[in-house]
Amino acid sequence: MTKMSGVAAKTKEIVKKHGRDKSELIAVLQDIQDTFNYLPKKALDAAAKALDIPVTRIYEVATFYNSFSLRPRGKHLVEVCAGTACHVQGAMNLMDKLKRDLDVECGETTADKEFTLEEVRCLGCCSLAPVVRIGGNIHPYLTQDEIPKILRNYRKQG
Repeated sequence: MTKMSGVAAKTKEIVKKHGRDKSELIAVLQDIQDTFNYLPKKALDAAAKALDIPVTRIYEVATFYNSFSLRPRGKHLVEVCAGTACHVQGAMNLMDKLKRDLDVECGETTADKEFTLEEVRCLGCCSLAPVVRIGGNIHPYLTQDEIPKILRNYRKQG
C-alpha cells in the first residue's frame, strides 16, 4: 500500500466512524486534521467521495475555519494570542522572540517540523494575558525570558 492510498484508506475509516453522514463534515475534518496534523488533498478527495459531497464544498468549509490547515504543520502548533488584552500586555514581543528562537516567520513551520508558529485573534484567556498556546496547552503571563525553556521542554517531548 502506498503512502497516498494509506491516507485515503485512513480517511475512509474516519468517515465510516461518523456514519457517512454529510452533517458530520466538520467532525470528519477535525478527525482528519488530528490524524495527519493538517488536511491533505488526498484525504479531502477521499472524504468528498465517501460523503458524496462535492470537493469544492469541503474546501469551502476547510478554508472558512481558521482551525483547519491545508498545509503541513509541525508537531507542536504555537499560537500567539493577538487579542486586545494580550496585545496590550506585549504579545507582539513574544511573537518576535518566537520568530527569532524558532527561525521562522508567522505561518511557517520549522525546518525540523517540530513547530508551526501562528497568530490567533483571541484565545479567551484575557485575564491571563499575554498567553501563548502550544500543542493545546495555555502558557499564561508569558515573558520572553521563559520562551527558550518552554521550547526546550516541547522538543524533549519529541
